Amino acid sequence: MNTHGFDLDLTRPVMNGVYFVGVDDLDRLARTATREELHVCRTDLAGCRGKDELLRRLAASLLLPASFGHNWDALADCLRDLSWLPGWGYVLLFEHADALHHAAAADYDILLGILDDAATFGAEHDRPWFAFLALPDSAFAPPFP
Repeated sequence: MNTHGFDLDLTRPVMNGVYFVGVDDLDRLARTATREELHVCRTDLAGCRGKDELLRRLAASLLLPASFGHNWDALADCLRDLSWLPGWGYVLLFEHADALHHAAAADYDILLGILDDAATFGAEHDRPWFAFLALPDSAFAPPFP
């Protein structure tokens, strides 16, 4: 979902989800989340070529526990319970999401599914949980007639 054109209340778990935003939106979202005392985590996907690199980057940016298993199931488990991080809710910001999409579309789709599941889990437990993936402005351009 694109957040252009409406304000998203990051304090309302009913709005949890995975959103596609413009590159310029990430700083605004980070400021808003910080003001609301939500934990903000930024992950840069520039040059990310697939699952192994993605999991390494997420382990570093999310400060995942040493026991993190570096597989999809372990990521899903960790994202459902980010209790080691401060804050009463979570906002994950992904820069250059299109890099992973172009390099490894299947891994990108799996990541989206895991993020969506974690956001749903957060909503079920009344905890704000958002993921914002920044795409280039051209991704939001209307198709040619």
